[in-house]
Amino acid sequence: MNVHDILQNPDEHIRFSAYLDKLEHVADANELDLVSRVLTDPDQTMAQSAVLRHLDRRAAGLYPGPAYEKWAQTMTQATIDHPLLAQRLREWSLFRAITLKLPWQAEDLLASSNWLQLKTAAGTNTEAIEILAEAGRTKRIRNTARVGLNHRSES
Repeated sequence: MNVHDILQNPDEHIRFSAYLDKLEHVADANELDLVSRVLTDPDQTMAQSAVLRHLDRRAAGLYPGPAYEKWAQTMTQATIDHPLLAQRLREWSLFRAITLKLPWQAEDLLASSNWLQLKTAAGTNTEAIEILAEAGRTKRIRNTARVGLNHRSES
């Protein structure tokens, strides 16, 4: 089933599932085109949700290595007109910087979404965890960070 055929299906649940399948198996060379095509679906909530899952899956596998930067630049082209997706890509880049101990700014972490703060609070960068234990956006984020710090001090 090609993307044009998927778009013809009136059931957004079937389209969502078909998009996820296509995105999971897309060749790197065709990824930009496929993501761009998915984002033409009239049901923008569903389309962006499918692409968000794809971005999270790919970024989780790519962020530790050098291929991440080129991939993120390419995906930024496809998602530039979709604020939620563009923000998620920026946050994956910040998570990468924090995790790999590349340069990053505390204010960027504190301004980030609950998703990134919680992911970082459960991570390995002690400086970031300390910041979130003190000033994370929610009680859950602060507690997750404090638990992580306590486990570190017990080790």
